Amino acid sequence: MSILIDDRARVRTLTLDRPDALNAFNEALYDATTEALRDAAEDPSVAVVLLTGNGRAFSAGTDLREMHARTSDPDFQPGKHGFPGLIDALADLPKPLIVAVNGLGLGIGATIIGFADLAFMSTEAKLKCPFTGLGVAPEAASSYLLPALIGRQNAAWVLMSSEWIRAEQARDMGLVFQVCAPDDLMDVARSHAETLAAKPVSSLVAVKQTMTAPLRAEIAAARERENACFAELMGGPANIEALVAFAEGREPDFTTLPAGG
Repeated sequence: MSILIDDRARVRTLTLDRPDALNAFNEALYDATTEALRDAAEDPSVAVVLLTGNGRAFSAGTDLREMHARTSDPDFQPGKHGFPGLIDALADLPKPLIVAVNGLGLGIGATIIGFADLAFMSTEAKLKCPFTGLGVAPEAASSYLLPALIGRQNAAWVLMSSEWIRAEQARDMGLVFQVCAPDDLMDVARSHAETLAAKPVSSLVAVKQTMTAPLRAEIAAARERENACFAELMGGPANIEALVAFAEGREPDFTTLPAGG
């Protein structure tokens, strides 16, 4: 099982559990997380969902070995839900979602915060949206959600630079609600989760629905734009150079790409 599920005080804690792979999302983990979010949405005993990672990472994003296989192996078998299914489940989750970033968050390990109602981050954690470093486009409606959350210039830096964002910087941007010492992170996140979970589920759902309803059409439109750009760029010269460089254990060199690449 690639995800751990724990129920306590009407809080369902989902822990990404591929620590040896830095909780990178392969198809199996995408499917397991999607199913867990759907189950939490439908379970009347769950008021709040708390998501974190096991080990030294929150999530290293999409498993790049699988990403390479997807572009190079004609026999690659995608999962039942995959990445799109996870984003659907996040966008549709009617209950509060609290994210506790315990370690590095890369790609979807960072952009998932756009769907969080509250995010907490360890002082030792860091975030990166590596899209330009991979020669691809944004994902998970981050091109819409991040500017809305942290402002255009902060979002431009996060999405365009492929640089690491430290915890204090993330807090100052408004990307996370609170920064905590590593040993305190889960206690603080759980305390906030249990405070919310003590309230009526119907009221929590109503508050979230009224907050997110105006965003739904924009999220869907952003995903369409991103997917079109991603499809155009994935497997292109910049993306191939990035994946080959990753496989060879070196930094990509985009300076030798054709003009405009």
